Amino acid sequence: MTEIATAHDRIVTAADRLFYGRGIQSVGMDAVRAEAGVPLKRLYAEFPSKDALVVEVLHHRTDIWESGLAQAAAGATTVRERLLAVYDFLDAWFRTDDFRGCGFINAFGELGGVSPAVADVAREQKSTFQRYLTDLAAELDAPPALADHLALLAEGAQTTAAISGRPDAAAQARAAAEILIDAALAPRASA
Repeated sequence: MTEIATAHDRIVTAADRLFYGRGIQSVGMDAVRAEAGVPLKRLYAEFPSKDALVVEVLHHRTDIWESGLAQAAAGATTVRERLLAVYDFLDAWFRTDDFRGCGFINAFGELGGVSPAVADVAREQKSTFQRYLTDLAAELDAPPALADHLALLAEGAQTTAAISGRPDAAAQARAAAEILIDAALAPRASA
């Protein structure tokens, strides 16, 4: 049982690294097998199709995303700080050597039109992130639209940083988020 779990994890980690670095369609299952160091038979026993492997990689990326958000928010003492921690998380991520943009956007762009399973996982991750922001905005007693605005800033920062190679997109998005949060709370403060 441990060997199966270990092989499974090695395959997912290897596929994630290859798909994220080179693109899903440019990476064959044999390259994943070689990178993971498993026999082809084991690879296909774990993942009967490339689509199944991509879906599992996206679930793996969801765990990484949620863990990163939680770690960034851990030191926050206010809801406002937890909202802004999203952009601090993005800033740290954008500065990593292997940053290639949002894995969900990348996967959706490559396969969303031909793989309903991949499209569903990408949409679910974006929906979960939106709910995370919506819950925080509600805790702040801010208008619900604030979460939509903050999500667009985060998504736009990811795309901008990936395409332009500018990690400062996160800091710019954070500054805009501060303005939006303050504006959303201003009517309440002046009432």
